[in-house]
Amino acid sequence: MYLLGYDIGSSSVKASLVNAETGKTVASDFYPKTEAEIIAVKPGWAEQKPEQWWDCLKHATEAVLGASKVDPKEIKAIGISYQMHGLVLVDKDHKPLRPAIIWCDSRGVPYGEKAFAGIGEEKCLSHILNSPGNFTATKLAWVKENEPELFDKIYKIMLPGDYIAMRLTDKICTTVSGLSEMMLWDFKNGKVADFLLEYFGFDEGIIPEIMPTFSIQGRVTAETAAELGLAEGTPVSYRAGDQPNNALSLNVFNPGEIASTAGTSGVVYGVLGEVNYDVKSRVNTFAHVNHSNDETRLGVLLCINGTGILNSWSKRNVAPEGISYAEMNNVAAKAPIGAAGVSIIPFGNGAERVLQNKEVGCSIHGVNFLTHDKSHLLRAAQEGIVFSFMYGMEVMESMGMDVKKIHAGHANMFLSPLFRNTLAGVSGATIELYDTDGSVGAAKGAGMGAGIYRDHDEAFASLEKIEVIEPVVAESAAYRDAYDLWKSRLLREI
Repeated sequence: MYLLGYDIGSSSVKASLVNAETGKTVASDFYPKTEAEIIAVKPGWAEQKPEQWWDCLKHATEAVLGASKVDPKEIKAIGISYQMHGLVLVDKDHKPLRPAIIWCDSRGVPYGEKAFAGIGEEKCLSHILNSPGNFTATKLAWVKENEPELFDKIYKIMLPGDYIAMRLTDKICTTVSGLSEMMLWDFKNGKVADFLLEYFGFDEGIIPEIMPTFSIQGRVTAETAAELGLAEGTPVSYRAGDQPNNALSLNVFNPGEIASTAGTSGVVYGVLGEVNYDVKSRVNTFAHVNHSNDETRLGVLLCINGTGILNSWSKRNVAPEGISYAEMNNVAAKAPIGAAGVSIIPFGNGAERVLQNKEVGCSIHGVNFLTHDKSHLLRAAQEGIVFSFMYGMEVMESMGMDVKKIHAGHANMFLSPLFRNTLAGVSGATIELYDTDGSVGAAKGAGMGAGIYRDHDEAFASLEKIEVIEPVVAESAAYRDAYDLWKSRLLREI
């Protein structure tokens, strides 16, 4: 018995086939092998053709079926993870009306700002828990104003994962979690945010049918089965945006648990057990995969643009030429905690939401030409990235989240012992590192939705924990002092 998971990214589509009994991945592949095309007609625009995702999914499916030699009839459920906040528009024949406007497209920003002021900040925050911002609803507002003839042809609006599910099953539906990332879910009243639809002039009929995140949301059609080499009738039983799904992949379901990634940008995603929001809208809040009217489970998302990109910049421009990241970490570790007074503010990759969309840039503080060297700069860079996470986690704590444990994949900056020890030391949280990815998580989510697993504990019983990092009590004061100095320098910048 097997489970198939898809991760629909903006760079590639990944497929993983998981043995449901053992929890082990039997085959995994992605397509394309180079980054997928993003169409940028104007500065700040970013679009992709939904048909491109489907073509990539076909290639990835063919690869995993070929490598595993698994009988498609043994695949008992399909799950989907997808790039969040995109906008897919289809007509009554289920055909895309235009390329999808994806997550990194910024044309919705002015529409979100106008709606935040026009509807009222308090109403937006208390009902949708966020500013309307640059999300799916405001991208649709742009279409309504700039492509009115096309807007009139819209049958349904969808997220990228909804589109893929539609192609598999010919059924159009979405989830509460999905609607919340569109900024179209009213948490106070537990329904579609009709006040926002009314403000923008959207008909509620364009909203797809709402299905539970874990449920039989449709079944693979005969036509699709023939196209992909799958079995007709295979259920699609889970879908979620990439950040909620990453948390699921790391078995993060309960209040106070945190999922984190640190690639080019960095993410801290924590689960909150009560409806709350940040009055300054410095973090985003969505319905987590296990949120329900009976049990509040919100995903609070902190995204830092200037994280791993600073580490890679440091390797190119500061570290001795030709060394590896592991060797660079060793150089950085020669400097003491706090880098002997050197602080680096890491926000050199554009505006940061946690700073209320200010663009403060990257800056280096406290350098003494007689006492500091490369090791201090390299350590200060990694510490600055960690401290940006801590700054955001303080916002989460102000919302009522008690950060005790951080789950992360064993990848990117979490490969650095210095990075991990600094994060544990300054936050006081235990860090657990796991070997998993989004497509594997989506497969296990499908097992939950199809009833193959009783609950998430059974689904993720086989999740491989690679390492546990506990905070060292004797070092906590030094980390906090370094963070306080860093924070004081940041506050002067903003």
